Amino acid sequence: MSTDFLYLVEVLINGLMAGVMYSLVALGFVLIFKASGIFNYAQGVMALFAALTLAGIMEGQVPFAHIINAILGTNIHHFGWHVPAVLAILMTIVVMVGFAWGVQRFVFRHLVGQEPIILFMATIGLAYFLEGVGDLMWGSDIKTLALGLPQGGSRWLEDMTVGWGGDDFYGFYIDKLDMVATIVAILLVASLIAFSQYTKHGRAMRAVADDHQAALSVGISLNFIWILVWSLAGFVALVAGIMWGAKSGVQFSLSMIALKALPVLMLGGFTSIPGAIVGGLIIGMGEKLFEYTVGSLVGGATENWFAYVLALLFLVFRPQGLFGERIIERV
Repeated sequence: MSTDFLYLVEVLINGLMAGVMYSLVALGFVLIFKASGIFNYAQGVMALFAALTLAGIMEGQVPFAHIINAILGTNIHHFGWHVPAVLAILMTIVVMVGFAWGVQRFVFRHLVGQEPIILFMATIGLAYFLEGVGDLMWGSDIKTLALGLPQGGSRWLEDMTVGWGGDDFYGFYIDKLDMVATIVAILLVASLIAFSQYTKHGRAMRAVADDHQAALSVGISLNFIWILVWSLAGFVALVAGIMWGAKSGVQFSLSMIALKALPVLMLGGFTSIPGAIVGGLIIGMGEKLFEYTVGSLVGGATENWFAYVLALLFLVFRPQGLFGERIIERV
């Protein structure tokens, strides 16, 4: 095999891995939009808030320490203990479920029947509110997630493939964290599909997604289903926050990963869980391949805009995405 071909294969593999990371964020969008018709702009901030909360709990940080110290004149920042990773994750899940209940109880419960643009604007306000609360609770400094996840390239894979293309090929460099994220994404998607297909609450969630009035007529509680959906989206946000936080640190720029999920949704469709994964893989692989083959000819940095151009083409020729449902309305 030629060296150029092997490097191309390496680029495609790394693109697929990057696409999985995008898909983890897109899944949260799909869950909420499919069940309630709300495009949740706050999904990226939810991933940030979940990662901040997990890091803060693990480090034994006192929530709202700066406000407490300013009011009481104290200088307390940490409890003096560290919480094990598994327990901290469970506590963070409880926080995200409480957040889901609060969103439904105090925000969207009062917006039933409003236009989609009003609901969308509400999620924008929710995003900035949640970002501010995260700053007040845990501070704005960059945090690390010491969860024991593997970091760096796979030395075993690199040693096994070195020399395949001659002396000029030094082996495949595949990030171990991306490999873990791929496995986690596969398990997460399989679990979500199984939940929606084979459980009572999953079928109720699908019924609400198809027709709210019909679901109400058979005794399904919309409030409960929406709390369930936001809780699932919060759990997905936690998974995404863990992976992205472990990769680049828990910092407030993490909330911007939502922008990268938008092209994924446009390709895969806003109502398809498998579509979120397929769309992410196409975006990840496409932007890496385009940068590798064309980037040097146009000045580089094509990864910043390639996904949006591809999404624009899909909007023109297939606006519902690859797996989305075509909407036909009588005029």
